[in-house]
Amino acid sequence: MTLETVDGWVSHGGRQGVYRHASTSTGTDMTFSVFVPPHREGTRLPVLYYLSGLTCTHANVTEKGEYRAACAAQGIVFVAPDTSPRGEGVPDDSAGHWDFGLGAGFYVDATQPPYARNYRMWNYVSEELPALVAEHFPVDPHASSIMGHSMGGHGALVAALREPGKWRSVSAFAPIANPMAAPWGKKAFELYLGEDEADWRAYDAVALIEDGARRGEILVDVGTEDPFLHEQLCPEALEAACGGAGIPLNLRRQSGYDHSYYFISSFMADHVGWHADRLKGTQ
Repeated sequence: MTLETVDGWVSHGGRQGVYRHASTSTGTDMTFSVFVPPHREGTRLPVLYYLSGLTCTHANVTEKGEYRAACAAQGIVFVAPDTSPRGEGVPDDSAGHWDFGLGAGFYVDATQPPYARNYRMWNYVSEELPALVAEHFPVDPHASSIMGHSMGGHGALVAALREPGKWRSVSAFAPIANPMAAPWGKKAFELYLGEDEADWRAYDAVALIEDGARRGEILVDVGTEDPFLHEQLCPEALEAACGGAGIPLNLRRQSGYDHSYYFISSFMADHVGWHADRLKGTQ
């Protein structure tokens, strides 16, 4: 698979790069960023994938996430893909709403026209991108973890629940934990997946747990001043589902924090360290 280097910088002794490739999943060019920490030649490193939220690209966390120092210290590769296909001819919300279409792929494989042609972000994140990263970067494909924010937190939880053997650990900042019950999720799922809510359940963390999905511990941080906390994020539903299923959920309510990268960057090193322990087998 051919990979184009868009830009790159030395940071914390490692290399932060931005890359582009032609995606077979989305039928478009896709851009993503990768931070490779300093390491000995020939070493294969654990890798942490970060899925971003509504309206974001790879650039939001790359520029504001403050993960590089922690990843350099822990020896972890950090990968941040875009949130949707983009480009001429990619269908968007005709009304121009920010919470659907470009920048809002919801990490699903759409089944409804006109979105089914390009909006295949589930396949892209779970299959195509990890294969591309394993081919071009010094990662151990058997030591992968996943995390995300908001819509990306939803994507990370769904990935970890649907494919627990692929992801050593999962964490999320302010995830849309029960999108079937949230206005953002309902809108996206109906347009991407159709009106039958039974088809939505494969992309809803709470529904997956209710339907029997299981995995090990989950770390989630939410801010008590997040304006989307109860209507859109529904952490209480995730807490109840995990409790009923015996899934160890560490749901931390961080006093005074909101939904922004001021919140995410405050706890990013903590999440990276938590994943590092599990990627390296110390916990």
